[in-house]
Amino acid sequence: MKKLLYLCVILIACGEPSEPSRSNELSEPSELSELNEPETIGLQMPNVERLEDLPNVSASTINKYTWIDNYDISMALINRIPVPEGYQRMNASENTFGDWLRHLPLKPYDTKVLLFNGEEKPRQDVHAAIVNIDVGNKDLQQCADAVMRLKAEYHYSRQEYDKIHFNFTSGDKVSFDDWRFGRKPKVKGNSVTFSARTATADNSYANFKQYMNMIFLYAGTYSVSQELKKKDVSDIQIGDVFIVGGFPGHAMIVVDVAKDKKNTGKTIFLLAQSYMPAQNIHIVNNFNAESADLGCWFSTDFSNFLETPEYSFTRNDLKHW
Repeated sequence: MKKLLYLCVILIACGEPSEPSRSNELSEPSELSELNEPETIGLQMPNVERLEDLPNVSASTINKYTWIDNYDISMALINRIPVPEGYQRMNASENTFGDWLRHLPLKPYDTKVLLFNGEEKPRQDVHAAIVNIDVGNKDLQQCADAVMRLKAEYHYSRQEYDKIHFNFTSGDKVSFDDWRFGRKPKVKGNSVTFSARTATADNSYANFKQYMNMIFLYAGTYSVSQELKKKDVSDIQIGDVFIVGGFPGHAMIVVDVAKDKKNTGKTIFLLAQSYMPAQNIHIVNNFNAESADLGCWFSTDFSNFLETPEYSFTRNDLKHW
């Protein structure tokens, strides 16, 4: 369970709806969770017989993924998850967060989602694909944490250390730019103080991971939702976040966007999440009727609720950095 610096109460960071009207949360066993393990797990797309035979859409990338030693472009999201027939991916310029997310390395199609302790997630029908990134060995990298991890990793890969900063639930800003120079937060009750800054910087990845673990402890959906700005679903972009800040709440990040080739205005997107307890970051399946045509892609043409496998959002829950 995560610590959240908020009135000295230890609270769960994500996973259940914060309002009674958000009915899609599966906090109790559902028909889906009670079924036997599905015959096929992972990505299933209409009109695609063998996913392994898909051609590479992107032949190379200048993006860096610090946590992985042998990056394989053929395993990139853009090459592993095709767009549905009649759609094309929106342009994402090189060096942008959107292009970085679109080239995230994925695990093999039939991989199962594991929890932080190595156990399998009870529900293996939720994910369409799994991001090839570590989850850690503690119950820390849950929903908002996964969003922060990806955002921070992008800036770290570009040595943009001054852009890596998040607020604790208390409202205190904690930046990696300070952290790497030894100015680190000290939490005592509801109070946060900082150690003195040193002259020498530690830019190592190990130090960066220590910083992120501290952020995971004291930040969550509430603090992240306060940092982000609202935007209209009609202007959805890669890197935007559907988020309900609360105790608990939930957050999912948009990792790809495509539009109808006929310029009808139809827009679809992919969503990634971690969940509770901490688990592999994964791109979720779409269980709605539209999946017959869209597979794991979601349409922006939803009415009151965006129904995902383990949470419901409203149109007012989309935000951006």
